[in-house]
Amino acid sequence: MKILYATSEAAPFAKVGGLGDVAGALPAALAGSSYGVRVIMPLYGSIPEEWRAKMKFIKYTYVPLAWRNLYCGLFELKKDGVTFYFVDNEFYFKRGEVYGHYDDGERYAFFSRAVAALLTELDGWVPDVVHCNDWQTALIPIYMRRLYDGVPAIEAIRTVFTIHNIEYQGRFNRDILENVFGLPHTLFDGGTLEYMGGLNLMKGAIELSDRVTTVSPSYAEELQYAYYAHGLEGLLAENRGKLTGILNGIDTSLFDPSTGKNLAQTFSSEDMKGKVKCKKELQKLLGLAQRPEVPLIVSVGRLYSHKGMDLVAAGLEELMDMDVQFALLGRGEWHFEQYFSTARHDYEGRLSASLLFNPSLADAMYAGGDIFLMPSQAEPCGLSQMIAMRYGTVPVVRETGGLKDTVEPYNPETGGGLGFTFANYDKYDLLHAVRRAVDLYHGDKNRWKDIMKRGMTRDFSWAESAKAYKQLYKDICR
Repeated sequence: MKILYATSEAAPFAKVGGLGDVAGALPAALAGSSYGVRVIMPLYGSIPEEWRAKMKFIKYTYVPLAWRNLYCGLFELKKDGVTFYFVDNEFYFKRGEVYGHYDDGERYAFFSRAVAALLTELDGWVPDVVHCNDWQTALIPIYMRRLYDGVPAIEAIRTVFTIHNIEYQGRFNRDILENVFGLPHTLFDGGTLEYMGGLNLMKGAIELSDRVTTVSPSYAEELQYAYYAHGLEGLLAENRGKLTGILNGIDTSLFDPSTGKNLAQTFSSEDMKGKVKCKKELQKLLGLAQRPEVPLIVSVGRLYSHKGMDLVAAGLEELMDMDVQFALLGRGEWHFEQYFSTARHDYEGRLSASLLFNPSLADAMYAGGDIFLMPSQAEPCGLSQMIAMRYGTVPVVRETGGLKDTVEPYNPETGGGLGFTFANYDKYDLLHAVRRAVDLYHGDKNRWKDIMKRGMTRDFSWAESAKAYKQLYKDICR
């Protein structure tokens, strides 16, 4: 079976968020045996030279987009058993940032039309399935089904569309449908792309793809309710028959405490002495008091309300009254950055706020922390909680999306579980969950170590996810 994985980002070439991690890891997990997997993405100007030097030019063609006929180059690079294709057009992709440009709709319309046009021009390799991801590739199944209808080779290709984050749906003014996207007005008048008087590309992809997936089973259920779906709950409920939630994994070779390059000392579930050293060095690095007996709570991620930062800010005073240390790493909304920047002076030696993103420091925090705090309002899957458990840092999370699916709550009766959870989006519920974690940390070291070990040895690799995707592809190609 041949799979073409279409994405707007993929690590290590270009990564902005979790999609980049998934697109960099899942295809490699799928490759092999009877599966041929290839990835196609834009050739961004920001892709490091070390990778560009390894690319091979394949061909060029011209892609029609509305009234324009645009140059499209194609480059190839092979990595981890996967062929990566890079779509070249410097006008659209030779820019500093991956996203956030005034013409993102046009940029990804070009990319999507290029993918559709290249499906039968990859040296005789025609995919059985095109797997698209988020709104930037939502036009691919739309172009395939509406502009290439009647082309037998393309009609036979099945499509999968994965929703990584439904907040970003590709909404645009109706006026650009024909002049920019090159699509007939019937797609708006007939309702496929129409949404509240404008265009919604994700809506069209959901309707026209053969299967729709999300990145965790719980998120698939949540998206059928208004609180989570940002207006698309009715559409997803109507299409629940083709909706599936498949949990993401993490690269367990990359996030491995026994080999980690950015750690003060390596360690394992069998020998955790190195974690003690990691905590000590992290406290020193962040200017925290050298107190090994105090639980160190860490948080790594974006500082946004939907990540639960409003709960953390609202409950910070009560949190610090527990005699804990708190270290935060991330960028985000200015008022959160300002709040935590001020708070680190109020709790000098006990609170650290690193308002940046540094992968090496993130690894050190995953490894050196005792408790990992992730109280998201909504979390499609989340990778940070899995990474934290891999490093023996016990998570405190809200029961939503992938957090609910990956963090089994601690059971005081049996001693089982992987972390501490709370359901209501409320600062007091958050504080109660943290208090339970802190009490166990102080009160029962053996049970605490058992939780750490269970998290470190739980299989969060891509192996199970890859099996589920292979079965999905097999089902739709029957």
